[in-house]
Amino acid sequence: MLHTVRTMLLTNQYVHVFSFDFTKAFDSVRHVTLMGEMARLQIPDSAYNWINNFFGEHYHCTRFAGQCSTVAEVKASVIQGSAQGPASYVVIAGDLRPVDDMNRLFKYADDTYLVVPVANTRSCMMEISHIESWATSNNLRLNRAKSKEIIFTARGNRGKSAQLPPSCPSIERVSSLYKRSRSHCQ
Repeated sequence: MLHTVRTMLLTNQYVHVFSFDFTKAFDSVRHVTLMGEMARLQIPDSAYNWINNFFGEHYHCTRFAGQCSTVAEVKASVIQGSAQGPASYVVIAGDLRPVDDMNRLFKYADDTYLVVPVANTRSCMMEISHIESWATSNNLRLNRAKSKEIIFTARGNRGKSAQLPPSCPSIERVSSLYKRSRSHCQ
């Protein structure tokens, strides 16, 4: 992604980078949707059948105060800590593409980044709406409160007061996408 940002900054004053958060992304993946996407991949039947078996026939019930709830089949969720979890989410996200060819999307597990050059600033809201629609159709929810935007400026424009567009509604513009951890010494 950084290479793309640097390349775009060669011909643009600045570049928007949006970091999107999907609420409970791994918990929301429908098994039927995942297996439909897996069926389109060119993987051996034995691998497809193993993955289908891995996600199939899981059941859950809750015991509280000596009472047991009705047993229900688990039809969504990939195990985040498993090797299958992130790879399965990437398969689901495989059909998510930017609307405009000048923009770029980068995905790793449930992290999704949209890169938009200044020349295409007007497409930001359209791209966000498209991502939100894609999420809804895939049983996901875009969490705008946790999604962030950062503006990268070209080297020659740093420190200058460039006229930046207003922030996108309900997506916070930040100066860093990384959280700093605080360590406490005693």
